[in-house]
Amino acid sequence: MTPNFLDALRKMQQPMNRREALVRGGFGLGSLALAGVLSDLGLTSANAAATVSPLAPRAPQFPAKAKRVIHLFMNGGPSQMDTFDPKPKLNELHGKPLGIAKDLSKDKRLSGAALGSPFKFTKHGQSGIEISELFPNVARHADDLCVIRSMFSDVPSHELALMMMNTGNLTLPRPSVGSWLLYGLGSENQSLPGFVVMCPGGLPVSQSANWRSAFLPGIYQGTHIDAKKGGPNELIADLRNDSILPSQQRKQLSYIQRLNEIHRQQHPGEPQLEARIQSLELAFQMQTEATDAFDVAKEPASIRELYGDTLQGRQMLMARRLAERGVRYVQVWHGAGQPWDSHNSIEDSLKRLAGDCDQAIGALLQDLKSRGMLEDTLVIWGGEFGRTPTAQMPLTAKAGRDHHNDGFTVWMAGGGVRPGYVHGATDEIGLGIAEGKVHVHDLHATILQLLGFDHEALTYRYAGRDFRLTDVFGKVIKELIA
Repeated sequence: MTPNFLDALRKMQQPMNRREALVRGGFGLGSLALAGVLSDLGLTSANAAATVSPLAPRAPQFPAKAKRVIHLFMNGGPSQMDTFDPKPKLNELHGKPLGIAKDLSKDKRLSGAALGSPFKFTKHGQSGIEISELFPNVARHADDLCVIRSMFSDVPSHELALMMMNTGNLTLPRPSVGSWLLYGLGSENQSLPGFVVMCPGGLPVSQSANWRSAFLPGIYQGTHIDAKKGGPNELIADLRNDSILPSQQRKQLSYIQRLNEIHRQQHPGEPQLEARIQSLELAFQMQTEATDAFDVAKEPASIRELYGDTLQGRQMLMARRLAERGVRYVQVWHGAGQPWDSHNSIEDSLKRLAGDCDQAIGALLQDLKSRGMLEDTLVIWGGEFGRTPTAQMPLTAKAGRDHHNDGFTVWMAGGGVRPGYVHGATDEIGLGIAEGKVHVHDLHATILQLLGFDHEALTYRYAGRDFRLTDVFGKVIKELIA
């Protein structure tokens, strides 16, 4: 403790003389009663952090349809030509060297035999979007989808591509997309984290760097939840304290926050200290709200059956419940590590992976739509990159695809995107982008636009310069917006 902090504590505990005692006794009882009432209402200086919360909702720079985001992250890199980008020419060339179709001398990673897709594609909806048989439930919502078949990133490395997709930078510590949105819009619920990350069974590659707040205040960092665990008390450690009444705990916290505030005044501009003070208040509020939000058993049996009693079903349902309660950004990862990294046995692995999540994703879209939430909830599906059109292993049942960052697929739905629309195209074998290129920076700029922000104007001053999610790059892809 600093000398100034100790002096402040001593002044609080300084004994009174008899005259001071009489004055305080005569005039202080009313003030004491009033202080108690104000404390219960959270209006005393001890609760100042709560009443001026940095998570308080804020208006965007201009009106927008999207108010929140649910990002479905298929970590590992799903194969576009097996899911949402059909390549009949590739099937014709199956087993043949791709050199006969295109010069591969500049890309040694793509040498080898063509690997056609074992999955059938069918047109769906009035829009006629072609979708793989792997996703029959998602396909029912084809007319709600905005499919981007011309995404590209800078490198085909998991660690770097994940950082680019989630933070807009390959290597440097930068705030994540969710942190930027929370900084810009705040949260509609002060009793839950505004940015929740669900990754069942552990962490993805690069771990918490995917949802960090970096130089933004720590309160904007994502809160990780292991969705593989059971009820709310297991999902969030120490969520409840049954050994003390809430009113007593409120008094304890108020006293602690009063001491924290004295300490903060002695150390102005300490972001970690400020984040800790704000997190304490949020943790107290979460004891009741989080217990309800993460308890999918409170849903009607029909809704639970719609999503499916599976790991993916439960976490998609939790995502909807969080979005419904005002959480600004919910990111749902498929699982720990990089499950969609199909270097071998791609046919079996994709059947399993899509089988895990297709029903739950279809249910999420249907549920959001039936509740009137899809129009202001932006749903995003995709990974950090795609896969090659060639077989990485010998052309057997064990064949798989390598990483490929030039021409992968991401789709969006709701939140003001253009429904039933396919943007861009890859060439006839899926080796490169033929038209409508969309860089990750462009995707980020468009996401911010959908939520009411000019990506060049949403900035934060740090280390002598104004930073933004898209750095000095990015353009809004207007064709993606309804």
